[in-house]
Amino acid sequence: MKYYQDIIILPDPEIADEVLMAALFAQLHLKLNKAGEGRIGVSFPAVGLTPGNRLRLHGTEEDLTTLAATHWYDSLKEYIFCKSIRPVPEGCRYRTVRRVQYKSSAERLRRRSVRKGWLTAEEAQEKISESNEKRGKLPFLPMKSRSNGHSWLLFLQHGPLKEKPTEGTFSSYGLSAETTVPWF
Repeated sequence: MKYYQDIIILPDPEIADEVLMAALFAQLHLKLNKAGEGRIGVSFPAVGLTPGNRLRLHGTEEDLTTLAATHWYDSLKEYIFCKSIRPVPEGCRYRTVRRVQYKSSAERLRRRSVRKGWLTAEEAQEKISESNEKRGKLPFLPMKSRSNGHSWLLFLQHGPLKEKPTEGTFSSYGLSAETTVPWF
């Protein structure tokens, strides 16, 4: 991972940065799902309570150039600024960026309980309340499945800083619990 490319969400008075970042990330996921081969990672350098307004892609110069040539972000061109592909600065540190799945959505637990036959719909509604939900305090992106139309939250966790990189592959979201990306 010697190269990176930053994509910055431009300020828009009518659309929140989080909405645009979710749309950009969904487009990236579609492309990586088809042709990423686990070689491109992502990070969110402006992360805070939200993922921020900057998506950073990590990979080889060839992989990033090939991805950019597909124009995967064309539907959002007027809302983003793509910086050029650049070498990673010397002396940077590394960290993982991974997805965290909370198994606590009351609606999801109700559907699962009914589907498995553990409870009837009425029993599930009665026994599994919204007050029992555990919500994480991690930044997230609202996502929507293209296959079934369900909306869900993709929680993001940036791991601790490390001095040395860990090689490996990334998911079709550009995330990994083990493989690190440069952090600078």
